[in-house]
Amino acid sequence: MHKFSNNTLNRIDSCNLHHLIQILHMNTFEEIANALKDHESFIILSHVRPDGDAIGSTIALGSALEAMGKKVTMINEDGVPDSLAFLPGSDRVLSPSDDVLDVQVAIAVDCANKPRLGENALKMASGAKLWINIDHHKSNPGYGDLNHIDSNSPATGQILYHLITSQGLPFTDESRDSIYVAVSTDTGSFQYSGTTADTYDMASDLVRRGVDVGKINELTYDSHPFRRVALTRALLNTLEMSDCGQIADWQLLQSVKDELSLKPDDSEDLINIIRAIDGVTVALFFEELKDESIRVSIRSKIESVDACEVAQVFGGGGHAKAAGIRMEGPITTARQKVITEVKNQLG
Repeated sequence: MHKFSNNTLNRIDSCNLHHLIQILHMNTFEEIANALKDHESFIILSHVRPDGDAIGSTIALGSALEAMGKKVTMINEDGVPDSLAFLPGSDRVLSPSDDVLDVQVAIAVDCANKPRLGENALKMASGAKLWINIDHHKSNPGYGDLNHIDSNSPATGQILYHLITSQGLPFTDESRDSIYVAVSTDTGSFQYSGTTADTYDMASDLVRRGVDVGKINELTYDSHPFRRVALTRALLNTLEMSDCGQIADWQLLQSVKDELSLKPDDSEDLINIIRAIDGVTVALFFEELKDESIRVSIRSKIESVDACEVAQVFGGGGHAKAAGIRMEGPITTARQKVITEVKNQLG
């Protein structure tokens, strides 16, 4: 029988507590839809270094609200990555200005904690009287006035699909394409274990509504700049495997990012290359940032290592199979600490 340390038990209690809080703070789709209908001006924002689910969810909900005749401002602290600029409506997702927006409602989508929305974005949204929080991260504490957090959903985009369809909100072509990309990217193109029959039912409906699957998948997965190939080569040169063969990691230094003129989204999902190695159960990606902090991505393939629990030890969070951390450097120290924690969970 596996014996857990007190620290591990405390982390499990913390995860369970977050889940309990989510349940207690869960607002229904009807309550959220009523708030959308009762107000006229909105600002929609998501997490820094946005991915497909963050930008896709922002556009999907923003487009639906605009079709309702609402005044909508869509922002992201870091703007839209080049890899997602093909999405219709992406040009309306702006970087935040220095102004405090005169707006009634702020809506955070796909963001596990409020600070991760970004300092400038939070300032711009600080005039809102009502906060709505829609997310699927199990570490989300429910920081909105209205919260709908479903950690069983593989993507926030899938939650928004059900919000829009169940409440009879306008379903625009922009919302359709953005939801498809949001869910596809967060499920590894419908491959990960969180993908459900409901996910495929949703995808089927989106195709019936006119999603061009071939074209949108080509733009999502087969249109990378050459520097991403150069980055892959550089990362492979740093690849290290644990003695047990279950942990694979690689490291990205700031000097390499400068040399290759990388953009933040160039490394998106590259961790899946080492995650796919036969015998590897946990993959780790360590990235050095300009402020000398370290960004860590964690991917787990087994139930006994909860990526969210590992991340929470260092102030991060996420999902059971995918989580992230931002921690103090140097990268060698951060790497040693995280790998030690993963080994403790492997037992």
